[in-house]
Amino acid sequence: MKFKLALVFLFISNTLFAQDTVFARKMVDTLTSPYFWGRGYTKDGVHKAADFLSAQLKRYGVKPMDGKNYLQEFSYPVNIFPGKMELAINGVQLRPGKDFIVSPDSRGVMGAGQLIKKDSTHFVDQQNRIVLSLEDKLTWSVEGRTLDYTIIQIDKKAIKETPLTLNVAIENKLITDFKTSNICGIVKGTSKPDSVIMVTAHYDHLGGMGDKTYFPGANDNASGISELMGLARYYAKHPLPYSIAFICFSGEEAGLLGSKYFTQNPLIPLTNIRFLINLDLNGTGVDGITVVNASVYPKEFAVMQQINKENNYFVKVASRGKAANSDHYFFTEQGVPAFFIYTLGGIKAYHDVFDISPTLPLNKYTELFNLIVKFNSRLAGGR
Repeated sequence: MKFKLALVFLFISNTLFAQDTVFARKMVDTLTSPYFWGRGYTKDGVHKAADFLSAQLKRYGVKPMDGKNYLQEFSYPVNIFPGKMELAINGVQLRPGKDFIVSPDSRGVMGAGQLIKKDSTHFVDQQNRIVLSLEDKLTWSVEGRTLDYTIIQIDKKAIKETPLTLNVAIENKLITDFKTSNICGIVKGTSKPDSVIMVTAHYDHLGGMGDKTYFPGANDNASGISELMGLARYYAKHPLPYSIAFICFSGEEAGLLGSKYFTQNPLIPLTNIRFLINLDLNGTGVDGITVVNASVYPKEFAVMQQINKENNYFVKVASRGKAANSDHYFFTEQGVPAFFIYTLGGIKAYHDVFDISPTLPLNKYTELFNLIVKFNSRLAGGR
């Protein structure tokens, strides 16, 4: 594993002084590769990603936030699917991820059964305690519990006739204490190191469903991590008067658990954070960006809008109010001023196996990078 990781490091380190868009593409390609297996709970995916990102911060010259270790460890329960993931309807084998998904809180089940129609989209195998649901889109997630039955969602387009029989083999395992880590680094300010601007993004994703299918998570959120890592690389060589801190959160997909843990166990005083920018779903941008908390912090939002107007980065910088939809939320609840920025337009893949690097445009990576750099400079008293 160390040899493979070393190859990954070499792969991306060759881009360190290339143009930012090349760096971003290499980063997204790397994080969505099978080696990291969806940065989740099987095949050691999230732990491999943590090791990789920690090593990158060290390579850039970003120091550990606590002065010792980049990793802030914590744990939580999670229901995983590490083994068999097989389903046949009416004798026709379906493809995991593309044709069907299993609800993330389902128990494992093996057997054959008869299906009883409950309505136009729901069918039940009473003997094996299985509920079959026909869906327009398959969207997966993470759960920390196991039900005493199994829910299987099937893409409507995957079957041609009424489901009558099924054959299923699904293996699950409930881990009550899954150990993972936030990755925390900092570039000390040149004159006001106790004033901190923080950049955050989550690096975890959904991982694998069975031993042959994984969710790459290109837009969600290899894209945000690529922005964060590009900024970390930049600020290590161009520090501001204020300190610039970076956190790659784990546990976001399980309910913002990494950011919640950090706010309850901060490595720097939360009162020292002048502003936080959280990056999630940053792979597009042809239709602009949305800034969550814009209406909560109108002064800072006006600055961001002015920078965009001066430089023509985006066709729109849209305002949105408070929302508990990413890792900025628990910081805001603790009184830390924060924006959550996501891009608009382009691909529609989300929490599915189609969120892949080759179809992620990254066409506004540089514009978002420059917008954040100029915004941080003004927060720190510059232009």
